[in-house]
Amino acid sequence: MTERFGAISFVASETPEAQAALEKLVERYGNADPAAADVVVALGGDGLMLQTLHRFLGTGKPIYGMNRGSVGFLMNEFKERGLTKRLDAAQRSIVHPLSMQAIDRSGATVQAKAINEVSLLRRSYQAAKLRISVDGQVRLSELTADGLLLATPAGSTAYNLSANGPILPLDAPLLALTPISAFRPRRWRGALLPDHAKVFIEVLEVEKRPVSAVADHTQIDEVSSVSIEIDRDVDLVMLHDPGHSLDERILREQFGY
Repeated sequence: MTERFGAISFVASETPEAQAALEKLVERYGNADPAAADVVVALGGDGLMLQTLHRFLGTGKPIYGMNRGSVGFLMNEFKERGLTKRLDAAQRSIVHPLSMQAIDRSGATVQAKAINEVSLLRRSYQAAKLRISVDGQVRLSELTADGLLLATPAGSTAYNLSANGPILPLDAPLLALTPISAFRPRRWRGALLPDHAKVFIEVLEVEKRPVSAVADHTQIDEVSSVSIEIDRDVDLVMLHDPGHSLDERILREQFGY
């Protein structure tokens, strides 16, 4: 075993490809209890990687992903052999999640973390109407759109990119605030915010135009307001092969069509 990572724990998605890889790797390297492991190796796609990061949130345990899924932006190439050497040589990427506090129509408060983005989405045939404040100051009194999202640099190539938001370098001290199918103001394309910003979004006409708030995999329906900011007390550690760091992947994504 490596000096850096003496005990490896494996997690895998339910796909046949991931389960077959799990069987082979456990036979070759063993499978430590996650609580006692030095590193967790996730076998699947980006969805599994996000689930694994959430599962070990707050532990500081490094996660090394190998792609056995359909999308693998956050993952390394799958290879059965040489895993311990790859872990030894792996580079660390440390990201901080978004912390969301949502209040629904009944006044109940729900808190959740998001590694990629927090999004607000309309839940009816009518567009959502949202008021956006940054650090206590109203910046947009009314946005009419299908929704709005706030993305981290790590999540800027996910839903944010699909909504024509900007790709952010991983070490950029920025967050991307991106509208989803904006109707009014029609020419507003979003904003780049400093990563210390506190974003407050009010849902206008809550009953007539219901909105859901989604933090990665956590959804809260019929929200009246949402507060979002970076949680710097939580470090998420991802491991990547040299030359395939998140910085490099984000750079490549900007030149790929």
